[in-house]
Amino acid sequence: MQSIRIALRTALILFVATQLSGCFLTKVVSVPMRVGGAVLSIIPGAGNTIDEAIDTAADAVDEVPI
Repeated sequence: MQSIRIALRTALILFVATQLSGCFLTKVVSVPMRVGGAVLSIIPGAGNTIDEAIDTAADAVDEVPI
């Protein structure tokens, strides 16, 4: 009984992993980058430059063909 439960759990994990779209996976990476950039944008003087650089990097991550 325990081995069947482990096999079903493993199959479910593999199924979910294969069904996740690339768009979802890139958003998992790029959204925290954008939030971090927004937080850093409050730094006087250099904040907007930092935010723009991080936003550009997040855009590049969004365009990764997965």
